[in-house]
Amino acid sequence: MENCPGTYALILENKTLRKIQVGKLGRFSFTPGWYVYTGSAFGPGGLAARVGRHVKQEKKCRWHIDYLSTLAAVTRVWYTTSPVKLECQWAKHFFDLGGSLPAKGFGASDCRCDTHLFFFSACPSLSDFQNLTAPVPLKQINLPNQSLKNPS
Repeated sequence: MENCPGTYALILENKTLRKIQVGKLGRFSFTPGWYVYTGSAFGPGGLAARVGRHVKQEKKCRWHIDYLSTLAAVTRVWYTTSPVKLECQWAKHFFDLGGSLPAKGFGASDCRCDTHLFFFSACPSLSDFQNLTAPVPLKQINLPNQSLKNPS
């Protein structure tokens, strides 16, 4: 992954019902299925540093996504190196693709979006998403299966 700035979407597979305390945001139930989290990486290390941190299993939970990504497998990452922050626009697109809102406020504490996390019963399609984001070019990284902690 590139170490330049950009916007990303983490695609997570959750295989079991999980009840998770997400920092001060609250306790939420995450049903089995697919979750998509959108964020941006415009700080030091760019996309490589931010996404690399999110896919680590052992980490101190700093962002809302950290609470979920330590338990549900990040299976792929979609990203762009556009110099424009697109995470809020992408959040709207994931909603338009049929994503539901599993946790109000998740990942959206610094904007006016309802959430940056979306639930899908089936894995969303990159090509369907790319049709909504055109002409911004997207790249995909597939991640190997991760060894995850027991459900809580």
